[in-house]
Amino acid sequence: MKNWYSTGALVLLAVLFLALTMLTGVLFKGARLDLTENRLYTLSPGTINLIESIEEPITLDFYFSEDASADFPMVRNFARRVQELLEEMAAASDGQLLINRIDPAPFSEEEDDAARYGLEGVPTGVGGDSLYLGIVGTNLLDGLEVMPFVAPSREAFLEYDLARMIYSLSQPDLPKVGLISGLPISGGFDMQTRQPREPWAIYTQITEQFDIENIEPTASELLEDIDVLVLIHPKDVSEALMAEIDAFVQDGGRLLAFVDPYAETDPGSNPADPMAGLSAERDSGLDALFEAWGVEYDRSQFVADRGLALQVALQQGRPPVYHPGILGVTRDFMDSDDVVTGELETINLASVGYFRLSEDSPLSLQPLILSSPQSGPLDSERLRFLADPSELMAEVAPGDESLIIAARLSGPAPSAFAEDGEDGGNEINVLLVADADLLADRYWVQRQRFFGQTLLNPFANNGDFVINAIDNLIGNADLISVRSRATSNRPFQLVEGLRREAEDSLRATEQRLEAELAETEERLTELQQARGDTDLSVLTPEQEAEIDRFVEQRLDIRRQLRQVRRDLDRDIEALGTRIKVINIALMPVLITFFALWMAWRRRREQTAKRGEA
Repeated sequence: MKNWYSTGALVLLAVLFLALTMLTGVLFKGARLDLTENRLYTLSPGTINLIESIEEPITLDFYFSEDASADFPMVRNFARRVQELLEEMAAASDGQLLINRIDPAPFSEEEDDAARYGLEGVPTGVGGDSLYLGIVGTNLLDGLEVMPFVAPSREAFLEYDLARMIYSLSQPDLPKVGLISGLPISGGFDMQTRQPREPWAIYTQITEQFDIENIEPTASELLEDIDVLVLIHPKDVSEALMAEIDAFVQDGGRLLAFVDPYAETDPGSNPADPMAGLSAERDSGLDALFEAWGVEYDRSQFVADRGLALQVALQQGRPPVYHPGILGVTRDFMDSDDVVTGELETINLASVGYFRLSEDSPLSLQPLILSSPQSGPLDSERLRFLADPSELMAEVAPGDESLIIAARLSGPAPSAFAEDGEDGGNEINVLLVADADLLADRYWVQRQRFFGQTLLNPFANNGDFVINAIDNLIGNADLISVRSRATSNRPFQLVEGLRREAEDSLRATEQRLEAELAETEERLTELQQARGDTDLSVLTPEQEAEIDRFVEQRLDIRRQLRQVRRDLDRDIEALGTRIKVINIALMPVLITFFALWMAWRRRREQTAKRGEA
């Protein structure tokens, strides 16, 4: 009878468990507990603010092919994630955001609508069906925004992409941005391949979010009604246009300027001639404006930084080396209190300059991006025919403080082109960046083909930085907060630090080996000259002894090099083992301690009850 009771109790518990699971699924549908760092799966305050500011209803039609996705569980899970995020946004919109889920079955009217809106149908190979996973957004003013295919690889940016779509539909007029560029960011025509070039990814992003007005550097005047002026590598800007820029800033216009002491991505005046490109002038600046504002900027120097140097590959088969002119700036060297850089993780830069403010300048220079304390200026011409970037590491002479790579410039500014009787003095709002190469794709984004589409997968926050800066100059901070939290890249800084330390040690040992080799060769030459005969093929005892000594030294140094590399591998392997042990064993250990603590507490309570009885 006792066994029957036990079996019945187990069955009852199983039924209760199933019932509780079903009830929980119904009552808490869509609810989840977000334990991830930075709360990546929680609707951000910026998104909520954007949604709450919607004045006219917006409709988002979510197209997803149910049957065609039956054999792709990962795609179905991602579609569920999209659906849940859309529902959370709708719940926060007070009825202003309407969500429709549409299944575009083959040969249906829904499939015709999907094709009409430009959604991408991806062939699945199952019965010739196409898989749709896209979103169409509309408003009451015939505004239309389309995400042709929501790629699972962009899940980390999903909330931002949706928030940007909602923001675009809620704003009837896009902000107007004037663009003056000395770099081919809009694409153009490749004279070597005789093919049109794709625009840079940053140009595509800017044109998606703003109304762009391209202005030629040789123009004599700016267009009207510009909200923000973006000036990139102003190498050949006419004096008349520079005076217009000065007047624009004096009248309260917002300026975002990228200058560069050595623009690696500048193709020169004749892109079809590679030899001409080697000797082309690659520096740019705003000399007249900087002089009036009291901004010190040296076109002939770039920042070499041993602390933020990135590795570059020189030749196939050779190990990469650190390039002190190619920098990966981490958040430790960005202003965490500024909305432009506050949540960014990494910005990659190349051959950057730096700014200082003269003592008599009336303006304020607030740093946004700094170099590390292990940095110092070098002559920009060192970059022109540089074969081995690691040579620069020994030439870096760190100063007393970090150098300012990007900054806000504000305050009452004198005019550089003031007419007689006028001296300007109006409040200006300018963002200065001493690098234009950061805009190029190769420093921050990879292009990948996915089912016939080109997808952009950023590996650094360069694009976010530029869009943040324009958004901030226009005045929208909510979209910035959504974009910033989307970054999930977390480099292994401790491992990189160990590797960098070992590389420094290796480099010092190699330099010692080369110095001793040169000294020995010089000693051999002296011994040859001291002999005074012509038969150089016969070595004297002193030469033989000198060579034997060098061979022994070289073997000893090679042993030291191997030992340094073994120590590096051992340290990194030990670090990896510790991280694995923590990841694997920490949670079971915590649960075990919790269980033991519960058992001890229960036994203590039982003992106390027996004592009272």
